Amino acid sequence: MTALHLRGVVLPGDDERDLWVVNGRVRTRPVPGARTVVDGGFLLPGLVDAHCHVGIGPRGPVTLEVAAEQAETDRDAGTLLIRDCGSPIDTRPLQERLDLPRIIRSGRHLSRPKRYIPMLGADLEDPSLLPAAVAEQAEYGDGWVKLVGDWIDRDRGDLAPLWPDDVLAEAIATAHAAGARVTAHVFGEDALPGLVGAGIDCIEHGTGLSSDVIAEMARRGTALVPTLINIENFPGIAERATKFPAYAAHMRDLHARAGAMVAEAVEAGVPVYAGTDAGGGIMHGRLVDEVVALHRAGMTTEQALAAGSWGARGWLGFSGLDEGSPADLLAFDADPRLDLDVLRAPTRIMLRGRVVG
Repeated sequence: MTALHLRGVVLPGDDERDLWVVNGRVRTRPVPGARTVVDGGFLLPGLVDAHCHVGIGPRGPVTLEVAAEQAETDRDAGTLLIRDCGSPIDTRPLQERLDLPRIIRSGRHLSRPKRYIPMLGADLEDPSLLPAAVAEQAEYGDGWVKLVGDWIDRDRGDLAPLWPDDVLAEAIATAHAAGARVTAHVFGEDALPGLVGAGIDCIEHGTGLSSDVIAEMARRGTALVPTLINIENFPGIAERATKFPAYAAHMRDLHARAGAMVAEAVEAGVPVYAGTDAGGGIMHGRLVDEVVALHRAGMTTEQALAAGSWGARGWLGFSGLDEGSPADLLAFDADPRLDLDVLRAPTRIMLRGRVVG
C-alpha cells in the first residue's frame, strides 16, 4: 500500500504537524515517497457516536444489508467509531468490512416482558435471571452490556424501574468480573440511584438525573450519554400517550429539564459523550447535530468536540492521532473549535488509512 502524507493542525493541539499513514496506522516520522492527500487545514480524530443502533429501523430489526447502509451513512457524515448500544441482529459481519466504521457491540438490550420496544430486547420473565443474562451478553458483545433501566409500567401509568437494586449490583459485578462495562437506558428519576449505586459505568439519556445523583456520578466517574436530539422526541411521545396522562406529563417535564441537567452534569465533572440514538426514530448520520446540541446545553465548543471525537475515543479505548494510532481521521479547511458547523463539510475522510471521502 502506498504511504500517505497529511499536514495540518492536529487537534486537540494547536501546532501544525506532518503525519504519515502506513498500513492503516499513523506515523510521525517521515516516510519517503509518501503521497500527499492533505496539505493544510485541520486534522481531527474521527467522530464517535457513543449511542447508536446499527440494525434497528423505524419498524424494528432490519436486514444486515440495511444495517450496512446505516453504517455507511454514519461514515459518510464523519462518524468512524460507533458504540452500538444494543441491536437485535448479529452485526459481527459488518466489523469485518474495512470500508465501514469500527463498531463496538453491546449485544442485545436486556429488558422485561412488555417493558420495552417489542422485538428489540431479550426479555427476562424473572428479574433474578439478570446476572446470568448479563454474563451471556458480556461474552457475546465487545466489552459492553446494555440494560433497560426503566420504561413505562402500564399498571402504574408512568415510568418505573425494571430491576431490584440487589439484582443490579450482582449483575453489574458479574459484568465487571468478565471484563465488560454496563450501561442503561434511563428516562425517569427512580431507577437512577440504584443503577449508579450498583456501580454502573454509563447512563444513557439520564433526563431524570437529580443533583445528588449527578454528584455521585462525578465522584465515581460514571459517564453520561444524554442523546439530546432523541430527547427532542419526548413531546411527541407525550402527545401519543393519551391513555397515560401521568406518563405524558412526566415526559414533557423531563424534556423541559434536559438542557439544564446536561449543563449541571458538565459543571459537576461528569464525563459526557455524544450519542445520537440513531435507529428507530432518529436517522443515522446526525452525530454533528448532537455535538451542536451539547454545545447549546452548556459545553464549550472544545468540550462538545471532545465529547464527539478525541474524548470519546479515549473513553472507548482508542487513541487520537499519535504514533501508531489507527488512521481514522477527518480533515477540514477551517477550525471546528471555532464553529462546530464546520464538522458538516470535511475535505477528507480517512478510515483505516484509506481515503473514503
